[in-house]
Amino acid sequence: MKNSAFFEAAQAIAEEKGVPVEAIYDAIAKSIVTSVRRDYGDREDIVFCEIKPEKNILRTYVAKQVVEEVEDPVAEITLEEALKYKKRIKIGDTLEIEIPTKEVSRIAAVKGKHLLRQNIGDAEQERKRIELQDKNQELATAKVIRVDRDTKDALIEIGKVVERLPRTEQIPTDNFEEGDYIKVYIADIREGNKGPKAMVSRTHADFIKRLLELEVPEIVDGTVEIKSIAREAGSRSKVAVYSADPNVDPVGACIGQKGARVNSIVDTLGGEKLDVVKYDDDPAVFVAAALAPADVVSVEILDMDEKKCQATVPNSQLSLAIGNKGQNARLAARLTSWSIDIKPEFEEPVINFDD
Repeated sequence: MKNSAFFEAAQAIAEEKGVPVEAIYDAIAKSIVTSVRRDYGDREDIVFCEIKPEKNILRTYVAKQVVEEVEDPVAEITLEEALKYKKRIKIGDTLEIEIPTKEVSRIAAVKGKHLLRQNIGDAEQERKRIELQDKNQELATAKVIRVDRDTKDALIEIGKVVERLPRTEQIPTDNFEEGDYIKVYIADIREGNKGPKAMVSRTHADFIKRLLELEVPEIVDGTVEIKSIAREAGSRSKVAVYSADPNVDPVGACIGQKGARVNSIVDTLGGEKLDVVKYDDDPAVFVAAALAPADVVSVEILDMDEKKCQATVPNSQLSLAIGNKGQNARLAARLTSWSIDIKPEFEEPVINFDD
């Protein structure tokens, strides 16, 4: 193969595998050296492969020390023999003896195919690792490639990386089709048997956090801070926000004009309700806010150490404060990290009827 053809082939492989062409050169060089050195005493320090695409250079050589008397034939050469390769050389110099391309090709073809596949595979995994690490714990746009009919797991493409979005990490209302573009959260990167693997989710609490950052510039610049998030994916989420600037309404900033910002997030979540409440250092005030949309008459701290409190709500607001199957109270407790006992403002009188 002519050198120009080699570089064209390397470029084609790089484009096919989605890796930098330099990684392909490195993989090929490693494979050639590993294969060729076995015919030279398996010495790592004397066999080299030089690839310079800008000069159309691809050469493999053995580096031997010029000595007066040879003790190691693999790594040494006499001055008399060295002069046959290079006229101006002396004892103590290093002589680079180029291995003919045909000989390199023969050795590599016999011994190096699997090494080349392995090294290119390593380059692919490194490319994937770098690409995923850049997206770790971040929001990403993914394309749905396929949805399993039975499990409903989705195969998605993030950049040039293909990952699986399990049904358990999808919002219950999600119903994807091939070709859909969706937002996902990369919760973690783990090393698997076949290289790095992304843990992809749409149910993670931080999915809400990243969506808010996308819509609310005040969060990105630090004016508004997200203090905590409690979520039951597909149904309802609560977010506690705070601003140290007394002139900034953190809840209003997140909701946006006429609800534009929060509505955009709700659309992305497939209709999941999103309550944005104001965080307060006073736990009684915070708990009262967290029980929204219910009105709260008062909150009594029962045990500061155990974080137990009792919230009193108007009788008409009791079911709203508790929520469907206890959801509102449950999310409020998780948002505040307080155990909340909810009671009505007025106990209903007990009416006895005598015979």
